[in-house]
Amino acid sequence: MRYAICNELFEGWDFARTCDFVARTGYQGIEIAPFTVAADGVEVLRGPERAALRRRAADAGLAVVGLHWLLVGPAGLHLTSGDGAVRARTGRYLSALAECCADLGGQVLVLGSPRQRNLEAGTAPEEGLRRAADCLEPAVRRAETLGVRWCLEPLPAADTNFLNTLDEALRLDRLLGAGPGLGVQLDVKSLCAEAADPARPAPVIAAHAAAARRFGHVHANDRNLGGPGSGDVDFQPIFAALRAVGYDGWISVEVFDFQPGAERIATASLTYLQATGGTSA
Repeated sequence: MRYAICNELFEGWDFARTCDFVARTGYQGIEIAPFTVAADGVEVLRGPERAALRRRAADAGLAVVGLHWLLVGPAGLHLTSGDGAVRARTGRYLSALAECCADLGGQVLVLGSPRQRNLEAGTAPEEGLRRAADCLEPAVRRAETLGVRWCLEPLPAADTNFLNTLDEALRLDRLLGAGPGLGVQLDVKSLCAEAADPARPAPVIAAHAAAARRFGHVHANDRNLGGPGSGDVDFQPIFAALRAVGYDGWISVEVFDFQPGAERIATASLTYLQATGGTSA
């Protein structure tokens, strides 16, 4: 398994310091939240600036895995809006994100952003799927030409009212042609919300083994919002399920509770992952 970590955990750190610590800790990759490097949107991140970020990660011995938390900014973006102009603007920004990901050397774009995909009151789920497909289609085709991949991330109903399960994400994937520019994201915290036993989400992965070629990326966390190993979620069956379906991509640590501190979270998470899933390949 190859392990990475998401950079927003390192609040107040510059990118160089983050890369140096992440590499020194033993990770092989770093995943970037665009708002941490381009608060006003990735269009303002010019070519030389993108090249510098990519080079800085490489100098530390890290791969840029990709991007996540994609639609936090700029303001006014929405995947399922009833306003066609908003969806068109969002679609253009999604294509810009794909181009930025490729420029940074990334491979995946994790489409979570729950608030920016919520269905408006009175919007039927079928209409939401249609709007999302309409918005995403040009960006998916652009990703195919760039060699990067969108990953639709199911999120719990507590976070959003759209794409709450792997089945729903896979349905949108099929609507868009299930091609090389698109797939689905496995987020452990979200898998817990689908599982019969929330502390043991591996059966959800096993139940979707037939769709395993659509699994594009994995986020490792606990249902307590901390890092892997910080709560009661057992990762050994998760790793076993991933291996059983042939997943050989990145495992990125993504946490939502930063309180223990970035250094402690990053170190403890990697130690746990290596103990349960094996050392990085």
